[in-house]
Amino acid sequence: MTTVECSPKEIGKRWFEEVWNQRNVGVITELLDPDARGHMEGGQEVVGAKDFIVFHQNLLKAMPDLRISVRNLLSDGDDVCVHWEASATHTGMAFGIPSSGRKLYFNGMTWFRVDNGRIVEGWDCWNQGGLFAQMSQSV
Repeated sequence: MTTVECSPKEIGKRWFEEVWNQRNVGVITELLDPDARGHMEGGQEVVGAKDFIVFHQNLLKAMPDLRISVRNLLSDGDDVCVHWEASATHTGMAFGIPSSGRKLYFNGMTWFRVDNGRIVEGWDCWNQGGLFAQMSQSV
């Protein structure tokens, strides 16, 4: 299925299932507009697929068993909001915090704006403080 055939809601589903759970890096390039802007928790910003792929790969190096479950997905026109929950084992350096070996649980929301079948802008809001606290505790 090409992005032209996908509704914004389907793009939201594909992002989490194919990009995160299936680790399909090619889908990042397919679904992101070349000039897409991502506004992430903590003020980090990424522009385009290359920046996002670096973030994606670094996070998966630190949490190789990361699994994200979509809990709710809403769309209105070209906007999509996804409520998600994640679990992972912290086995490598992430966000400047060395591996703890702990099982992590966190959740958040991602808002996408879609134009011509591609994500042009996205915002992430998740419980970063809770995640960092879990990562910082020793096993």
